[in-house]
Amino acid sequence: MDTPDHILIVDDDAEIRTLLGEYLRKNGYQVSLVADGKAMWAAHTRGKVDLIVLDLMLPGDDGLTLCRKLRADSDTPVIMLTARGEETDRIVGLEMGADDYIAKPFNPRELLARIKSVLRRTRSLPRNLQTDDARGIKFAGWRLDAVARHLVSAEGVVTSLSGNEYQLLRIFLSHPNHVLTRDQLMLLAKGREADPLDRSIDIQVSRLRQRLGDDPTNPQVIKTVRGEGYVLAVAVEVEQ
Repeated sequence: MDTPDHILIVDDDAEIRTLLGEYLRKNGYQVSLVADGKAMWAAHTRGKVDLIVLDLMLPGDDGLTLCRKLRADSDTPVIMLTARGEETDRIVGLEMGADDYIAKPFNPRELLARIKSVLRRTRSLPRNLQTDDARGIKFAGWRLDAVARHLVSAEGVVTSLSGNEYQLLRIFLSHPNHVLTRDQLMLLAKGREADPLDRSIDIQVSRLRQRLGDDPTNPQVIKTVRGEGYVLAVAVEVEQ
């Protein structure tokens, strides 16, 4: 029998914790309930947690601070939970690495749907080539200097990268020869799904191709897979 997904609820409102815990358990999840960041770290350290529902307003470190610290060494999905529904709060939460954001008051069925969606899309990502500790990554005649965060050509010419270009290239280099959809690229880069009208990923890929000298009419490094997304279609060598 499959082990149920473990959901960690972090909220200082005991009534909400109890309500969500009972509801999620009835729907087949293992649930842990804690009231603050200190207890969250203890629960996260004790065993495998599949997703964290994290309240924004907490005693001690708030949800944004906890999410930022969590993202420094963990890829556990996070859904931010808050009584404040302003757009700026939502954007800040997502920029801190949250995978989704839901404002109180809400129907527990909506949270359940969000949990299922986040778990489904994070698990659809291809396996990650371990490049986190790499000092350099070689591909297609280029070397990405992960310390200086720039590209070096076979002739030794240095090409600077913007922060977004560097981040997008690291994503491609971590998933070589795997097709990445726009939603997956947005999720990996921004912690959220792409809006159907959002073409920012396409623009960033186009700029990255320019940096790599990849012919936009017939790209050989970052190829377009029609109807699906993009793929880094070259071998990758990681230098530790």
